[in-house]
This record gives sequence, structure tokens and C-alpha cells, in this order.
Amino acid sequence: MNNLLLLILCFIVGMLLRHFKRIPENTPAALNSFILHVSLPALALLYIHQIKFSSEMLLVAAMAWLVFGVSAGFFWFVGRRLHLFRATTGALTLVGGLGNTSFFGVPMVEAYYGKEGMSTAIIADLLGSFFVLSILGISVAGFYSSGRPSAAEIAKRIVLFPPFIALVVALLLIPVIYADWVVILLKRLGDTLAPLALVSVGLQLRLGHLAAHKRNLALGLSYKLILAPFVIYLLYVQMLGAHGQTIQITVFEAAMPPMITAAIIASEHDLDPPLVNLMVAIGLLVSFITLSAWWWILRGA
Repeated sequence: MNNLLLLILCFIVGMLLRHFKRIPENTPAALNSFILHVSLPALALLYIHQIKFSSEMLLVAAMAWLVFGVSAGFFWFVGRRLHLFRATTGALTLVGGLGNTSFFGVPMVEAYYGKEGMSTAIIADLLGSFFVLSILGISVAGFYSSGRPSAAEIAKRIVLFPPFIALVVALLLIPVIYADWVVILLKRLGDTLAPLALVSVGLQLRLGHLAAHKRNLALGLSYKLILAPFVIYLLYVQMLGAHGQTIQITVFEAAMPPMITAAIIASEHDLDPPLVNLMVAIGLLVSFITLSAWWWILRGA
């Protein structure tokens, strides 16, 4: 619960700082840069190093890849039917396809399923969402950006993407035992992600944009909060016949609101920044209701 209160407080702080014009206009860009170059890499180096691999991880980790894959097809189709701008289709694909499975998902799993569900949440985040963000997310952002980079340029962006570099290094360092001071340092740096990300979103939120983006906002959140977890529920529970708490938490994580880091990357690539910030902010608020509904639905799964 303390983590949730921190998220809400930082979001409000960002809105207040913007309202009273207490910080420079380019502050969100500076915060986003710090998150991508310091906070996320630190989390990768810390938590991926601690993962214990097992066959059960595959189903949990696959969830984020499936959600993003369906998102790419769904919003490509919707974009063509509704004649959406290329940047808007990219924003919906990226932010609608990636859930906030880390600093929102983990505390929510703990609140609904207890500490025994934390390991499943961490696997879904690090081997699922984090990998998808580092590989497919940055690829989609490059593909839909105004420059339309070549495949080689997209591959270069992936390889040079700081969280992806940290991901590779963390995997290589799994056999190495970190010194205590290294663990403390990485944790302190990683802990900056949640507050800085929420402050950044609060700084960029313009509720005046709500009327102009209400249709696309409804499309994005309907997919992320309702359709995406429903697809995973149908596939895992109804088709594969998987049951138990691990599967419940996997579907629950699929229902998380849009990932803030995905919104940051979308904004960095100029993919409809007003829409992605609305999706994150409104999605966080609405998800308190939708996650409770999904928890109730999944009790017997």
C-alpha cells in the first residue's frame, strides 16, 4: 500500500509543479533521460541477476509477448479502418501493448495475492515486459516515428538502448556474486524509477487534451485493461486448461495499466505525447476498478 501511495503522491507533485510553474519546461525530458539511462539499467542489473530459471517461467514470461503481438495487429487494423495518424497508431501499439508490471504491478500483486505471488510478478515483468520493451518496443517506436528508419537503424537502436545493454550484461553476470555495496547501489538507483516516472507524467499531463483524444484514449485503455487480459484468459485457462495461482497472477498482470516507460519512449519518438500521457494517467486511475474486477473473475481459475 505504501508503494501505491508513493505513486499517487508523485503524480500529484508533478501536476502541482507544472501548475505553479516551479520548474523549467524541459524538466520531463531530463527526467525521462535519467530513467532510461540510469534507473532502468540499474533495475535490470539487480533483479535479472537474481532470477532462478525454471520451465514454469515460460508461460508467465510469454504473456507480455502475446499481449504486445496482439496489440500490434489490433491497432494496425484499427488504425487503417479509422484512418489514424501513423504516430497515433504507433502510440496505441506501444503504450497499449505494454503493461505496468513493475512498480505498479508488483505492489498490486502483493496486495491481492500476498508475498507468495511476488516471484510470479517479477518473472512476468523482467522476462516478459522488460524484454518486450527492450526489443519489440523500441523497434515499434522506431518504425512508427516520422523518420521511418531502416531495419539496420532499428537494430542499432535496440543494441544501443541502455536498458537492453544492461539486460545483456545482467544475463552474463548471473554466475557472478555481487558485493553487498553493489546490490545497495543498484537498488538505490533503481528505486528512483517510480517517483521520477510519475512526476514526469504529472508534469506532462494536460487534461485539456482529453476531449480531443477521448476516442483514441478509449480504444487504447479498452484493449489494455479489458481485451488483453481476456485474450490471455481464453488462451491459458480455456484453451490450454492451465489453472492455479500462477496463472491467475499472469492474467492479472496482463490487466495492468499502460507502462510509464513505454509512454516515455513513445514521447521520445514523438508518437502522440498527449495521448500516451493521458493513457498512463487515466489508465492508472481506472485500473483500480478493473483490476478488482479481474481478481474477482479469476478467483476460481
